[in-house]
Amino acid sequence: MENTINLTEQRLADAWAVLQAHGQHADKLPPDANRIAFADPEFLLRRELRGVRMQIEMLKPELGQSAAGVENTIVVFGGARFCSPEAAQAALEKAQASGDAQSLAKAQRLMRNAPYYTQAREFGKLVAQYSQNCPAQDKLFICTGGGPGVMEAANRGAHDVGAPSVGLSIALPHEEKPNPYVPPELSFKFHYFAMRKMHFMMRAKALVAFPGGFGTLDELFEVLCLVQTRKAKPVPIFLYGSAYWKKVINFEALADEGAISHEDLKLFSYVDDAQTAWDAIKRFYNLS
Repeated sequence: MENTINLTEQRLADAWAVLQAHGQHADKLPPDANRIAFADPEFLLRRELRGVRMQIEMLKPELGQSAAGVENTIVVFGGARFCSPEAAQAALEKAQASGDAQSLAKAQRLMRNAPYYTQAREFGKLVAQYSQNCPAQDKLFICTGGGPGVMEAANRGAHDVGAPSVGLSIALPHEEKPNPYVPPELSFKFHYFAMRKMHFMMRAKALVAFPGGFGTLDELFEVLCLVQTRKAKPVPIFLYGSAYWKKVINFEALADEGAISHEDLKLFSYVDDAQTAWDAIKRFYNLS
């Protein structure tokens, strides 16, 4: 029978045709009251539609991760400016050849911090190797901010053993594109920091914060605050690189001044190698 209609096929009116036609020619769409609402970017970007944008930014990564079987994650935070030992060595050689003191100091700093990249990569590999033999519902997936540096390293560790991992990147004027070690179907870009941080926590079974800057600190304190106030269930939280973290943040002083309780110091632990962090997570969940 000709012109048979498949009742199970999911179809919408071809509302994107006009949008695509303009996109192919890099034309700006003029406002048009007659355009279908969900295919009207000028309408969707209005201030009054912020709630709708937040809702779909919440939903898209939720559906994508569920479809890929991602239910449990180990979240790795860390600085985007820490590079691999190979990249650091290349920068050092270039700086030495240039004779520029400022470039040399920067390259030496990259070399000093490059081990964090190596250790984050090793941690990602440990988690991924364990999960390879787990039933689907028990698998643990590395989840990072999807960018370069420590985030790239953790995703790369999972990639080293053929395991997928998640990247939750953020659209920023100065930020680089998502790192190449996250599969496209699990690489999600956010506009709203709040939605991104919510997705970090929704599936997190543990969090490992490597050295980093404002972004890492923001994410770390968000998690600590949620657990402290019992808005989130307790999960293992590790500050990787004890010397760095004790230099940057004096948590004991906060407790001594009464800003937090001494019990709050038990919300996290310091670790200095990948295996120690992974072993502690396994003990917490009684994993074999």
